[in-house]
Amino acid sequence: MKSTDGTCRVLLWLFERFSMHCLANVVEPLRAANTIARRPVFDWRYVTLDGLGVASSSGLPVLPHSAVAAAERADFLFVMPSYDARAHATARCLSALREAAARHGAVAGMDMGSWLMARAGLLRGRRATIHWDEIDAFAEAFPEVDVQHRRYVIDGTCLSSGGAMTAFDLTTRLIGDLFGEGLRLEVAALFMSADIERPEDPLRRLPRGRMVESAIALMRKHIEDPLPLPLVARRLGVSLRELEARFAAELGAGPKGVYRSLRLSAARRYVEQSSYPVSEIALRCGYRNASAMTRAFNAEFGVTPRDLR
Repeated sequence: MKSTDGTCRVLLWLFERFSMHCLANVVEPLRAANTIARRPVFDWRYVTLDGLGVASSSGLPVLPHSAVAAAERADFLFVMPSYDARAHATARCLSALREAAARHGAVAGMDMGSWLMARAGLLRGRRATIHWDEIDAFAEAFPEVDVQHRRYVIDGTCLSSGGAMTAFDLTTRLIGDLFGEGLRLEVAALFMSADIERPEDPLRRLPRGRMVESAIALMRKHIEDPLPLPLVARRLGVSLRELEARFAAELGAGPKGVYRSLRLSAARRYVEQSSYPVSEIALRCGYRNASAMTRAFNAEFGVTPRDLR
């Protein structure tokens, strides 16, 4: 979901003793997306129940922009309690949460946020997860919720994430869904996320569940000399059809499009950070000539390499 001006508006509802690690793993990918896109694709505001400041579990104080009830409509509301989540489930808080859920586009329970969402009745009949230390108690307390032991869950307009590290996974997933897999991959690369690692062992030794990560690592290794997709699949010990199915299921994009985005992202870095002529950049990014790369570059980023430079 994006606002009419193309900016996704996000509210971050903080509670006393919220996890700073969890907050950073939401805000920093959003900030990075803006930096890489060179425009405010995300706009975020901090809110609290009463508009007063709160302190993180590590003691860092945060002064919010407003009370949650006074905030303008947003595309996403991130509910971010961590410690003492049960104590926050007051009648006033739950009422404010229900009103906010009706007013904003989607609600994401981060860390223990799902507990408040369930107590407010927002997860009835929905799939959700929570911090794994609490998942059994959560399932017992809310039998009407389809509790899943997953890093994050997206069920329509209700989202949930299990903790600080999974907050990064969910946030980068949203970046990809909203603004394309190319931007998601660039954000992940900036933070040296696991899905851009280049493992030392042969890729075929990796667990089956890391097939997409392994394929991306192989693609990154062969930017200048792109591998045919059937060869990528063969290196991973799977069929091309299975590789395409895995990419579609995990990324919502095909391996061909992801490979193209990786090569063009590399081209943009060369444009910005080097003095190579466009013809040299084209060769370094696997294009036979500058014209072909320029057309692809313009289609991907809305600007030619020369105009960007």
